[in-house]
Amino acid sequence: MRIAGIRHWLVHVPFDVPIAWGSGKRTGPTRLIVEVETESGVKGYGETICLLDFIEPVFRRVVAPLAMGRSVADAEGLHRHVMGAGYYHHKRAAVMAASAVEIAMWDALGKIAGLPLHALWGGAYRSRVEMAAYLFIKDEAGLERTAREFLERGFRSFKAKIGIDEATDISIVRAVRRAIGPGIHLRADVNGAWTPGTARRQLEKLRPFDLAYIEQPLELDDLVGHADLRKAQPTPIALDESAYTLADVGNIVRMGAADVVLLDPHEIGGLWQVVKAAAIAESVGIPLTLHSGGELGFSQAAYLHLAAGIPNMTIAVDTEHDYLSDDLVENPFTIVDGHLPVPTGPGLGVAPDLDKIAHYTVDAIRGAYLDPDNPGWYPRKPAY
Repeated sequence: MRIAGIRHWLVHVPFDVPIAWGSGKRTGPTRLIVEVETESGVKGYGETICLLDFIEPVFRRVVAPLAMGRSVADAEGLHRHVMGAGYYHHKRAAVMAASAVEIAMWDALGKIAGLPLHALWGGAYRSRVEMAAYLFIKDEAGLERTAREFLERGFRSFKAKIGIDEATDISIVRAVRRAIGPGIHLRADVNGAWTPGTARRQLEKLRPFDLAYIEQPLELDDLVGHADLRKAQPTPIALDESAYTLADVGNIVRMGAADVVLLDPHEIGGLWQVVKAAAIAESVGIPLTLHSGGELGFSQAAYLHLAAGIPNMTIAVDTEHDYLSDDLVENPFTIVDGHLPVPTGPGLGVAPDLDKIAHYTVDAIRGAYLDPDNPGWYPRKPAY
């Protein structure tokens, strides 16, 4: 069960059409793919978000050397060793770099045990997972058309990106609600663009559209502001960027800063850290979902195992799946009626397509933040 070899690839899979959001224009996800091989020849695969330049060097120089020779059953030990190598000072740098090998370790362990990952964490609480239709378009006509297409395909949860300007935020939510009708789950993501005063005003304007929650309305560090906003108005507050690490989730609970928390194994240090954070939220009745950063097949499988085994992950999972032009696993996932089935094979339950991994390998991060069509622009947090 000890790791005898590690390989990794930096890959970029284009979106069919670039997506625009509050922090720029994204041409597709850049991801770090990792393969671990045990002394007995079992191979496990993992993946992490890779939108910032520090991730691959930290993985290569710190995480991979610490993982070599370690049992694939020692996910907690790896996490603590990475933090102990000085990265407790820089948790947000370490967690993204560590998560890919941690996921690969779980994949290998599941294959050795002959069990799917959710079986190692207490079993499948659900056998299929609801996915959210993700909307990035700004113009009302395009939004209504796209939202109706998702609705006709069976989606019953919708997420709209806002945080653009005061008027556009309202028009986006209004257009989506008009397209999907009442009674359908609709949430909106501000990406930290509002000031506290703007948040109160905007949420009052948005009240008629019955948002299931508003995501990250204020800057990520402002837990006091989020706690105050919860008390000032009735729309539930969801935190994402504020909830990267296990300590973040503990502070959110202690501050009473959120009604909903979005977790991400890549941004917390791996699958086991998500399981632990979910328990913290469950203990105080907070429901969960998962953040999307353009997951490819390895991470998508990991998401499904997490959602299957965590009882309070009751909210449809974010996904950018419909925007991807390709995938890196054999038999890629297909969303049917707004749901994905939980894999039942050992480990992650997916197999790599090594030819596609080689095809999409790149030597630098592409199309992550900012906007190449508007070189003088950059996001301001808060913006208005």
